[in-house]
Amino acid sequence: MRNRIRPGPLPFHALLAAGGAAVLTGTMVTVGAYTTGGSTPGDTPYRELAGPGHGRGMSQHGAFDNAQQGWLAERILEHYYPGATLGTVPPTVLAVRLQGMDNGSLDAFADAGIRVAGRELEPGQVAHLTPLPDGGANVVVTVGCDGEVLWQSATSDPWVYPLDPNPGRPAAEHLKLCGGPSYRGALGVASENGESRVVNRVDVEDYLLGVVPAEMQANWADKGAAEALRAQAIAARSYALSETRYPYAGTCDSTDCQVYPGTAKEDPRAAAAVASTAGTVLLRDGRILRSEYSSAPDGGEPADIQTFEVGPMPSELEVARPPADPRTRTSTTETIIDAEYRRTGGEDGPLGAPLGPEWVLPLNSGTYRLFTNGVIIATPTLGPQVIDFDTLLDLIPDPDERPSIPENMPESGAVPPGSDTSPGQNAVPGSESTTGPDVAPGAESVPLGPEHVVPGEPSEPVSSE
Repeated sequence: MRNRIRPGPLPFHALLAAGGAAVLTGTMVTVGAYTTGGSTPGDTPYRELAGPGHGRGMSQHGAFDNAQQGWLAERILEHYYPGATLGTVPPTVLAVRLQGMDNGSLDAFADAGIRVAGRELEPGQVAHLTPLPDGGANVVVTVGCDGEVLWQSATSDPWVYPLDPNPGRPAAEHLKLCGGPSYRGALGVASENGESRVVNRVDVEDYLLGVVPAEMQANWADKGAAEALRAQAIAARSYALSETRYPYAGTCDSTDCQVYPGTAKEDPRAAAAVASTAGTVLLRDGRILRSEYSSAPDGGEPADIQTFEVGPMPSELEVARPPADPRTRTSTTETIIDAEYRRTGGEDGPLGAPLGPEWVLPLNSGTYRLFTNGVIIATPTLGPQVIDFDTLLDLIPDPDERPSIPENMPESGAVPPGSDTSPGQNAVPGSESTTGPDVAPGAESVPLGPEHVVPGEPSEPVSSE
């Protein structure tokens, strides 16, 4: 368990009097050293300084010089943010927009396997997610990044999870992007004004493992400036946790916020700085300070912290909840067609055995699945419906898009005995007929329709057993 100081803000001089050796813990967020303005108030001009960096707040090069002169991180921060106090935050989850993936799909996997849509995927299987307007996602699972489609479905949970959601997990459990970097935590999709966004939900301390070495050279620790890295960790944590940029994410991964390359630049020297300051943030009037910093080369100047924005109080942060044991989670997700099939008696009922996976109807108007003695379709207007094979063929006029009908198909117009639907009734999507039978109580089905089906060929599999 981490050592913690007592709750509430601590003046810098109290820490300095103790030799600066206090270990503070909590959760934080960070911002890039080359910030171009971000959400800084428009009426607060940047100071003109020579060289790179906007000159607001801590100068990283100045912190390096100060650390080499023997300054502790707390003294460095007191110098650049006079009037600020130190406080602690609880373990906190941060949502980061991955801007380089805007308008793209999320294609993720992990060497140890992943969880998506309530199912556990084996190593080598990849989940492809695209957001839906209602907050859910379309999910397609393939062998490898571009291999055979194993199953496809819609889910109300638009996230890909590692097998163990706890922080500090080994590399085999990190989520990897096809052709891209790896990330700790979970990856998900969101929709913003009709455009897709990819978000990383990650414990703030795990997030800092990527940010600190991306914003400051980790080898400074070998040059007598380890305290500069500790100051960087505190400033970065404070900056990140003070931000509320988007409805779906607090901060981003680019120089608009703080540079966050996932796990690509993680370094044990930076990790030591993060661990030794865990949970420590800068406060102004009890709220987390948006502690800007830059690479201004001339040492920089102390900031007027009254010109800096502040974020929430530590007590208002999204505290990381103890994750559920993955072994207690449901390993499969029942679709609306699965629920209707179960309601009719399953394989022992009138429909008989299933013949392959679920498929997409033309124009993405719904889904269907073949059985020995009939078909179940599902559309957003009609819900699940039992129909005969001839009716299905009427819905799929293009012979090239039709499924293979079993040789022992029932007579034309026949519907399995015991079903609630007469031949052809309520079968055509968009008809003015009433909805079909209700889904069985307790079924965790998701309505499937044009907005819930992954675009693709009508003959594309949707799910399989």
